[in-house]
Amino acid sequence: MTNIQHKKTILSILKIMVGNLLLVIAYAKWMVTHAIINGGVTSFSLVLQKITRLPLPYLTNGLTVLLLIICWLFLGKASLMKSLVSSLSYMFFFTLFYEWPFQLTIWLPLDFLLACVVIAFGYYCCLSEGASTVGVDVIALVLHQKNPKRSIAKMIRNLNFSVLAFGFFTYGWLFVTLGILFSFVYALFLAKFLDFSELRLKKASLKPN
Repeated sequence: MTNIQHKKTILSILKIMVGNLLLVIAYAKWMVTHAIINGGVTSFSLVLQKITRLPLPYLTNGLTVLLLIICWLFLGKASLMKSLVSSLSYMFFFTLFYEWPFQLTIWLPLDFLLACVVIAFGYYCCLSEGASTVGVDVIALVLHQKNPKRSIAKMIRNLNFSVLAFGFFTYGWLFVTLGILFSFVYALFLAKFLDFSELRLKKASLKPN
């Protein structure tokens, strides 16, 4: 590996870690505080817990391992290694910030909007470097690989909606409605970030060497 490749790898890993840091801050300090749910792995684990009565950590970790296996089988070793960095970063940062007793809440509508933007940018940092957050985005990335014309952001949103549909009787209509609204809004921001990144890459490829 050349020095340039080594530098690019380090910058890629740092970007993935920053993305997970942003995700954790938004989830731990806005989403959890306001009890805003979305259709991720944790939400699906809560639904399964009601059915199976198994401990939540077992279900969450089990789903994470399953998604990592899917990542390895369909997205390749490079994506798996970056996704491992992503998942380990998330677990470390979430434990830190969840236990850290400080508040970022201001006002629910403003906190909601901030969470949408920050989480969308956090996802973008990971996805643009070929890493998943080891959530429903793994499935979206696999489907996108099969059909590149399909929007990753829209697929993540629809997968979140599917999980929220299962959670209707667990959470109640109010929390599910808020979760659907969140999934829709942050998916719009994520699509904008990814489109901007793709446009920038196209412009860079057109520049003369």
